[in-house]
Amino acid sequence: MSGVVREMAGARVLVFGTDGSPVRGDRDAVDLIGDVLGAGAAWAAIPVERLGEDFFVLSTRIAGDAIQKFVNYGIGLAVVGDIARRLAHSGPLRDFVYESNRGRHVWFVASLDELEGRLAAA
Repeated sequence: MSGVVREMAGARVLVFGTDGSPVRGDRDAVDLIGDVLGAGAAWAAIPVERLGEDFFVLSTRIAGDAIQKFVNYGIGLAVVGDIARRLAHSGPLRDFVYESNRGRHVWFVASLDELEGRLAAA
């Protein structure tokens, strides 16, 4: 397992570190999902540093494919960190993040504290 389990607002969250393998597609997502399931967690918190620039270019389908794996397995996904620069340069990404944050399964948050607040409110 390449993360630390934390209890946040009654939910078990596997918080991944910045130093692990990058998420380059759905196969990498499945590896992380295995870690989450092995830890008995309901959520994965992945730092933006683990996601390559291509993840944030929606036309590559990397984000969509990886996120779909989390949704299929019923695991919540929080992308943690500052993506303001990326949002400023991509209207489609802004829309995608906005819609994701309106849901209950995939959130883009600035910090673990923000994630915990969202979990508490859910």
